[in-house]
Amino acid sequence: MGSDNLVGDRYAIECTLEQGEHKAWLVNRFGAHIGYFDADFSRTLSLKQAQGMTLVGILSFVAFSEQPEPGEYWGDAAVIGFNPADKAVFNRFIEGIASLIGKGTRPELDFEGAAADRICESQGSWLPSNRVPLPEKQKGMAILKRRRSFTDNLVEQGRSGNKGCYVLSWAFLLGLVALAIFGLKSCGVF
Repeated sequence: MGSDNLVGDRYAIECTLEQGEHKAWLVNRFGAHIGYFDADFSRTLSLKQAQGMTLVGILSFVAFSEQPEPGEYWGDAAVIGFNPADKAVFNRFIEGIASLIGKGTRPELDFEGAAADRICESQGSWLPSNRVPLPEKQKGMAILKRRRSFTDNLVEQGRSGNKGCYVLSWAFLLGLVALAIFGLKSCGVF
């Protein structure tokens, strides 16, 4: 949920075999394992990685479900696999996809062949026009993050060296805390 895992962030995928079960972990840019795919998809990703493909995940949304008890956080990630020889082209493509996802647009990435050729021919600038909807909301489920917020963007600007944005992000967060305290004080809680 924190600013170390933003919608539209790029993740390495680390495939492991744990107690006979495949787990494809999403590893954020700070080296933290933040979650893994289900066993079937993890096995598929393990096979792709064994074939020499480079695998990249992009966080698409984060949700919370009350079931199973006591509740769990979960999410969705777009996965892109490519031949390492096409790294420069696919890095550009991934940047475009990550930008769309960060803005709350969910491009359809279930393609092969002709679409992969378009990516290479365009040097990574082609982006798919088809969209994928968010999952249907179930009882006891809430989608917590579906795009980057203003605060997320400020934190990222601060991380990239923009000191003004870093200071502004902290001022914004402290302002929210002060507003919450003022609201609680006004209601007689304090």
